[in-house]
Amino acid sequence: MAIPQPQVKFTQIFINNEFVNAVSGKTFPTINPATGKKIADVAEGDKADVDLAVAAAKAAFERKSVWRQMDASARGKLLHKLCDLMEKNLEYLAALESLDNGKPYASAVYDVHASVASLRYAAGWADKISGDTLPSDGPHLTYTRKEPVGVVGQIIPWNYPMLMLAWKWGPALATGCTIVMKPAEQTPLTALYLCSLAKEAGYPAGVINMVPGYGATAGNAITVHPDIKKVAFTGSVEVGKKIMAGAAGTLKKVSLELGGKSPLVICDDVDVNEAAQIAFAGVFENMGQCCIAATRTFVQEGIYDAFVKKAAELAKSRKVGCPFAQDTQHGPQIDDTQFKKILRYIEIGKKEGANLVTGGVQVGTEGYFIEPTVFSNVTDDMTIAKEEIFGPVQSIIKFKTLDEVIDRANATSFGLAAGIVTKSLNNAILFSNAVEAGSVWVNTYLAVHVQAPFGGYKQSGIGREMGKDGMELYLETKTVSIRLPSKV
Repeated sequence: MAIPQPQVKFTQIFINNEFVNAVSGKTFPTINPATGKKIADVAEGDKADVDLAVAAAKAAFERKSVWRQMDASARGKLLHKLCDLMEKNLEYLAALESLDNGKPYASAVYDVHASVASLRYAAGWADKISGDTLPSDGPHLTYTRKEPVGVVGQIIPWNYPMLMLAWKWGPALATGCTIVMKPAEQTPLTALYLCSLAKEAGYPAGVINMVPGYGATAGNAITVHPDIKKVAFTGSVEVGKKIMAGAAGTLKKVSLELGGKSPLVICDDVDVNEAAQIAFAGVFENMGQCCIAATRTFVQEGIYDAFVKKAAELAKSRKVGCPFAQDTQHGPQIDDTQFKKILRYIEIGKKEGANLVTGGVQVGTEGYFIEPTVFSNVTDDMTIAKEEIFGPVQSIIKFKTLDEVIDRANATSFGLAAGIVTKSLNNAILFSNAVEAGSVWVNTYLAVHVQAPFGGYKQSGIGREMGKDGMELYLETKTVSIRLPSKV
């Protein structure tokens, strides 16, 4: 029995706790990736709307505003109240996410729980952020204060719409900042609904503002706005570079969580079936639309053929279908652009000599479904081994020694995540210390925790989200020195 599809409730811009039309009156369609058909028309924000949203956020951040005068513990309670409302509306949120994003309903339910966990973690920090009292020379009392940055701009991607919102709302709200966010144009619906829940939870007007629209207009307006003091972005390296360049004009703080081409090293001392399962989950999670996907699967030569065989079996067994069908494990790609891009990479892989073991073709005639795809005999110089595909494509690469594969794993401009499957503690520690990646997993993959910082080396980003480090992105440090009497 299929899960019923939800009715869309909010499609306007959210500014100052009100849903309003775009100043221009323009709208854009949001598409159901399972059918390729329009779900609804959404208000298209641009510079004029961003200006209004920033003005509201700036007013909400004024020194004597309700938000600035609120106790830190009360900020934490508001986040918990928002989480309570998300849990109350869990089924609707999950269904809306499946409709707009295409991920299977069960995965969307998991994302709601993960989003709540992230926000509750941030809530716990609200009244625990503090400075230090410092020893200083001379007759001075010196201490530091941790203060919110101010108005922050946040731009989130389409692959995990709710979760990426939670990762950014949580620390911004816990520290006392105000927000102007742009959701991905492909997936604005859950973000807008969460704004309605934030208002219901009791957030003061102007603290949270949501401007759906396109990157070149709404996103750029956020990036260059002089009253936005920090911009946080999750997405591609290409766009991340544009945001960094745009932010330079006002020297605002920038945090970037960008792309990856993550290596997962499978040593020959492991159980092949178990290792293949770990690699399978690491590649095909969220239809391969995952920045930390283990798309470079390095397998030691002694077990290579057995691993390829098992990987193909797992890919063939994955149930592709409607996100609202209860047995579906694998939904569509996000849109026609991504669908065509992935198929193009698959063709390039075949032309460059990789062996297509299974998959590689469209499923059905409606929507953007692609069979889980496995390539063997992939070499480091092939395009599919170097470039981020962001789709359900596993490239299995052979290696001989751990020392050799570490150098090969690091031979990339990316550095978001990495993993190793081995029974040797020495191998695990050597690899973990030597690989250039922000997250390293041993005998597991995708083990992302709200308590742990997340981010990348090299062109995979700047700064860390989640954990204590994630709070620091939204704080300024102020040093105060007070002259004391020479004799105490």
